[in-house]
Amino acid sequence: MNDRAKMPRAWRFHFDPLLLATCMGLLLIGFVMVTSSSLHLGVKMADDSLYYPIRQLIHIGLGLFLGVCVMAVPMHVWEKWGPGLFMAGLLLLVMVLVPGLGVKVNGSVRWLSVGGLRIQVSEVVKFFAVIYMAGYVTRHQQAVRESAYGIVKPLALFSLACILLLLEPDFGSAVVILCIAMGIMFLAGARLSQFFVLLAVVAVLAMLLVYFSPYRLVRVTSFMNPWADPLNTGFQLVQALISFGRGEWLGVGLGSGIQKLFYLPEAHTDFLFSVIGEELGLLGVVTVIGLFSLLVWRTFQVAVAAERAGQRFSAFIAYGLGIWFGFQAFVNMGVNMGILPTKGLTLPLMSYGGGSMMIMCCAMALLFRVQSEVYAINANRPKGNSEWASA
Repeated sequence: MNDRAKMPRAWRFHFDPLLLATCMGLLLIGFVMVTSSSLHLGVKMADDSLYYPIRQLIHIGLGLFLGVCVMAVPMHVWEKWGPGLFMAGLLLLVMVLVPGLGVKVNGSVRWLSVGGLRIQVSEVVKFFAVIYMAGYVTRHQQAVRESAYGIVKPLALFSLACILLLLEPDFGSAVVILCIAMGIMFLAGARLSQFFVLLAVVAVLAMLLVYFSPYRLVRVTSFMNPWADPLNTGFQLVQALISFGRGEWLGVGLGSGIQKLFYLPEAHTDFLFSVIGEELGLLGVVTVIGLFSLLVWRTFQVAVAAERAGQRFSAFIAYGLGIWFGFQAFVNMGVNMGILPTKGLTLPLMSYGGGSMMIMCCAMALLFRVQSEVYAINANRPKGNSEWASA
C-alpha cells in the first residue's frame, strides 16, 4: 500500500506546540536582533533607521504566507513534483549566471531580483534538493543500500548544481547541498564502506578547491591565526571575537553594542550571532544554541514518527530538513565563534534576507505538513497503537 492510500480522507492541520514555540522564538529573537544591528545602517543607506526592520518584517510576512501555501500541498504531490523542482532549481542556477539577470553583491552573483526582492537562488535549490533526494531514496532505497551506482546516480545532478554554485561563487551552499544529499543517503541505509569512500572523495575535492583558490586559502589561513593580520584578512573574525568578549555573561544590553557600528561586517546577516553574543552575552548565545538544538531534535522525532507510520518519503523529508537546519546553523555559529573558516551562510530563521527567510519559512511549513499527516494517520488508529506519542 502506498503512502497516499494510507492517508485518511478528512483531517486537519496539527501544530506541535513545542516545535511551533521553538520556531516562533527563533523568529522573534532574530527580528529583534536584526532591528538592533541595522538601525544605524538604515540611516546610512536610506536615511531611515527602520529601513531594514520593516523589510525584514515584510520578509517574515511573505514567508508565512508562502508557508501556508506549502502546507496546503499533500506530501504525495511534493514527491511527484520532486524531480521537476530540482530541474527548475538547476535552471535558476543557470539564470543567475546570465549577465543582466543575476545581481552582483560583494563580488558574487548569487541573487535574482523578483518584484523588488533579492532571492538567493542557492536557498531555493537547498529546499528543492531535500524534496528531490527524499523522493529518490524512497523510490530507489534498495539500490542505495546495495549498489554504488544507486549512490552515485543522484550525485551527478548534485555535482552539476555544485559546479554552478561554485561559478557564482558560493562554496558554502555547495557544501550544504552535498551534506543534505549524503546525509539522507546515509539514513536511507547506504553501505558504510561506500559512504566513507564517497565522503573521502568529497573531502579531497573540497581541499583542492580551497588550495587552488587564493581567496579561499586566505580565509582558511586567516581563520587559523586572525590576529596575524587583524586589519585585513583577519578583520571579520577579530571583530566577531571582540563581540563575544565584550558580551561576557549577560551582555552589554540590547541595543548597546558597539561592534555592529561599522566594525563588524554584515552584522545583520552573516554575523548576527556575534551581535547576540555582545548584547545578550553568554545567556543569549546559550539560548539560541538551545533553540536550534531543540528544533533539530524535534525535527528528527517527526522523521522517526513518519517512518514508523509507513510514510517513508515524509520521513526522509524531515530527516533532510533536520540535517539542513542543524548543519547550516552550526556552520554560521562556528564561523562567528572562530571555530570554522569564514563562509557566507545565514543563520536560519534569524538573519536578515528575503530569500533566506521565505525559504526557511517554507521549509518549516513542509515539516508541519509532515507532522500533520503523521498525526492524522495515528489519530485514526485504534487507541494504544499510535506511534506519535513516542515523538
